[in-house]
Amino acid sequence: MFAFMILGATVLAISYAFLLGYFRAQPTEYVRAYVRGRPVREGEGISFYYLKHRTTIVAVPTTSIDTSFVFNEQTRTFQAVTIQGQFTYRIADPRRASEILNYTIDPRRRSHISDDPQRLQGRIASVIQMETRRRVQELSLEEVLRGVAQIADDVRRSIDSQNLLSPMGVQILSIYYTGANPKPEVAKALEAEYRESLLRRADEAIYARRTAAVEEERKIKESEFNTQITLEQERVRLIQLEGANAQAEAEHRGKAMELEAEYRGRATETELAAYQAADPRKVLALAMRDLGRNASRVGNLNITSEMLADLLTTQADA
Repeated sequence: MFAFMILGATVLAISYAFLLGYFRAQPTEYVRAYVRGRPVREGEGISFYYLKHRTTIVAVPTTSIDTSFVFNEQTRTFQAVTIQGQFTYRIADPRRASEILNYTIDPRRRSHISDDPQRLQGRIASVIQMETRRRVQELSLEEVLRGVAQIADDVRRSIDSQNLLSPMGVQILSIYYTGANPKPEVAKALEAEYRESLLRRADEAIYARRTAAVEEERKIKESEFNTQITLEQERVRLIQLEGANAQAEAEHRGKAMELEAEYRGRATETELAAYQAADPRKVLALAMRDLGRNASRVGNLNITSEMLADLLTTQADA
């Protein structure tokens, strides 16, 4: 009897081991436990025991998830453009998400039994693409290439303002466009246009530099010319001043010579006044004596007898 009880307890324990399970959720998982289709417990990061044969466990991740995308769109000018980017989202309302998508997991492998969680990313990408297309179709290719960051901000604000993802319980945290690329031939054309624009700006810069150099050279020559004019004017004034000084000096010298001649005349008159009362023949004799004394200074002197006779006669008559 005792052995039968032990065997029964063992069988019961083994049965419970196969029928009873224990589940512990991660802190970033929102779990709902269903028994016969009705939720019996739910919460984030909860743990509990459950009967395997009649319990269904739904686990919704609440962490942020990054997803990349590539959109092929057409601009207002009918130019194809490829937009690459990434969006980050989180399930803000896990209960609503679990109601529209199947998040049931296999407790033993802790993996979802359907691909609904992966389809959620596709649905979010479709909403983002829809808003991106609407915005891109309003712009030209050049505007799209220059304003990808602004387009991403506009798309996110539009999605938030219209609550496009609220029915799925999803919240968009960020949208980034990492690049917008046109077709290769269009890209080459744009590169050629931009390259020509750069070359044109370089030519304009060279022309402006040359024009500035010519202008500076003109200013230098004008300054040199003005300096030369100033020097010539100063030279003319100097010549005029020198002429005025020379004229004044000449006038002064002339006056001095006149005064000197006048004084010499007066001196000569005074000197000769002493000989006026003397005998002319004595004066002539004195003159001849002075000539004899200064004969070395006289180069050539001819006194004929007729001249001497005339002098003596003239002196006698006087």
